[in-house]
Amino acid sequence: MALDLSGKKVYVAGHKGMVGSALLRRLENEGCTILTSDRSTDLRDQVAVKSWYSANSPDIVIVAAAKVGGILANDSYPADFLYDNLMIEANLIHAAHAAGVEKLLFLGSSCIYPKFAEQPIVEEALLTGALEPTNEWYAIAKIAGIKLCQAYRKQHGCDFISAMPTNLYGPHDNFDLKSSHVLPALMRKAHQAKLAGQPGLEIWGTGTPLREFLHVDDCADALVFLLKNYSDLGHVNVGSGSDIAIKDLARLVMDVVGLEGEMTHDVGKPDGTPRKLMSAEKLRALGWVPKIDLRDGVANTYAWFLQHEA
Repeated sequence: MALDLSGKKVYVAGHKGMVGSALLRRLENEGCTILTSDRSTDLRDQVAVKSWYSANSPDIVIVAAAKVGGILANDSYPADFLYDNLMIEANLIHAAHAAGVEKLLFLGSSCIYPKFAEQPIVEEALLTGALEPTNEWYAIAKIAGIKLCQAYRKQHGCDFISAMPTNLYGPHDNFDLKSSHVLPALMRKAHQAKLAGQPGLEIWGTGTPLREFLHVDDCADALVFLLKNYSDLGHVNVGSGSDIAIKDLARLVMDVVGLEGEMTHDVGKPDGTPRKLMSAEKLRALGWVPKIDLRDGVANTYAWFLQHEA
């Protein structure tokens, strides 16, 4: 039987992030009271988290809070990424159990999977091989979060579940060229090239690697779906189920931005992993499918970018 969120107090930890803000938009349709905590509550501090739970008594918890960053940040500050994320998730999950929370959803990342996992990556690939070295600290913390939810379910009967989103994009994304992911980086580069009157766009590498993308509003919808309809030990991949070559993505972005001209390649820059696609079969079998196609999602994101970032 589906969990009814109406009348419930739902705590979204990490509400200012891209996923957290999308969850706030999605939960407005559920008739629930949305709870958030500001930076005065340090989620790395067990006492502060316990006090927040005592004062607010949430019924449902979504753990979307995390210390995040790109490859350079992960590689430069491994202790921060491992310690901060371990503390955030451990405090939120333990306090949820202690407070008798009805249900908790923990969000991981596709980087939890082995670097050379077979494609598309099924949930069972977890812990079957070595991780990508540049972000293993973040990945290990996220794996610990999944296992912590499983441990509380196994030992205490807690209804704690985990979901692993794929590459997300949309409103509130990071468009900083030094630290952003590929889609928002292409969008800013194309926008700047258009403003400067440049003839076309240069992209890193050959453009042949394949990547999967999901609009963050689709992700939020899938997460609320899982919250209402899923209760089991295993984590669930949240993705689009399809991928696109980077050069085709770049051309799509150019079309949406209105940048004309040729695409050139800086082949001195790395391509990265040839393919990274998560299996969507488990989520599809539960009855959820994405609604926002890539072109519409990129157009929606560019409209947001023009209003808030340009």
